[in-house]
Amino acid sequence: MTRRDSASPPGVAPPPTGHQGFATPVRHGDRGAAESPGAHPAAAEQAGGLTGAGDHGSDHTEGGRSHQRLRGQEFILSEDYNKMTPAQTYQAHHARVTVVLFVLEMEWLLSTAQDKLLSWHCTESGHLQGTYRMAAWVSGLEFDVETRHVFVGDQSGQVTVLKLEQGVCTLVTTFRGHTGSVTALCWDPVQRVLFSGSSDHSIIMWDIGGRKGTAIELQGHSDKVQGLCYAPHTRQLISCGSDGRIVVWNMDVNRQETPEWLDSDLCQKCEQPFFWNFKQMWDSKKIGLRQHHCRRCGKAVCGKCSSKRSSIPLMGFEFPVRVCDRCNDSITDQERAPTATFHDSKHSVVHVHYEPTRSWLLTSGLDKILKLWDMTAVVS
Repeated sequence: MTRRDSASPPGVAPPPTGHQGFATPVRHGDRGAAESPGAHPAAAEQAGGLTGAGDHGSDHTEGGRSHQRLRGQEFILSEDYNKMTPAQTYQAHHARVTVVLFVLEMEWLLSTAQDKLLSWHCTESGHLQGTYRMAAWVSGLEFDVETRHVFVGDQSGQVTVLKLEQGVCTLVTTFRGHTGSVTALCWDPVQRVLFSGSSDHSIIMWDIGGRKGTAIELQGHSDKVQGLCYAPHTRQLISCGSDGRIVVWNMDVNRQETPEWLDSDLCQKCEQPFFWNFKQMWDSKKIGLRQHHCRRCGKAVCGKCSSKRSSIPLMGFEFPVRVCDRCNDSITDQERAPTATFHDSKHSVVHVHYEPTRSWLLTSGLDKILKLWDMTAVVS
């Protein structure tokens, strides 16, 4: 995996511009200016772009209180990426816009903000199609064109599935699996699986197409997961995080769900009481022990019965985790074979975009640097 920094060293010419999708880490539409209402006539052959702006719309006073309407804006982006011409303004929210998603097939612009509203506009007419109030701030959006389902990840850690129709939004279901806020979403419409990344350092693959409620955990980051991209032709997931890691996951393997952690007042291996089991401690005249859990079988065990550590890649644990002694002895070397590769981006990633046709990955970091990676060697 090779890297191309956005800042060229002295004496070296910068890389050529004009590559679609790498101008800036926002989602761009593919429509020409002639299709955009209100577009400048001179920009008829320029590409269209959509962005969530933090600009304030018109102020108004209601009941003695001042209100500001936050807006999203649509721009016409020139072919050389040196000029942006305003084309459309969407008066959508009363607070800072957090996520914007343009659905080309539907001509819809989905947006969310800190006012907890999900709104969607028609980009042809500019009219508001509908709104839906979420329980928390939204931090991730994905859309399935075939079923018109929108997947919404929020700060409470849950993923909400909504069905959007003309002016109507219906709650379908809610996924709960993260202990931290959802920070990234990625949808694969072919396999019909949804990936969610979180500030709890984990990634969960929700098998929606299987209709069995299967959820596969992936543990490979030591800090917040910031971006997820999927390469459908190789069935590989690319994840980036605040820890600076770029992890390439092989999803073309038979992965297993992590078991539920069992509750018990005794160690389920040696039957020693845990420290809250006062009756058993008194009867056996023994000091209670601290409870742990085996990551492979989920049983409640004491520290003595779970002294070993092992990686379990097929369960998503690429690094050694606590397992009971019996499970440790039964894990084969083949089961310990890694199913992911790890790479150092050397900056704390805040946004990521993958271009599958060239196998290029763009990362932007807290160091204000854009890095362009050639992923041909690892995404294959």
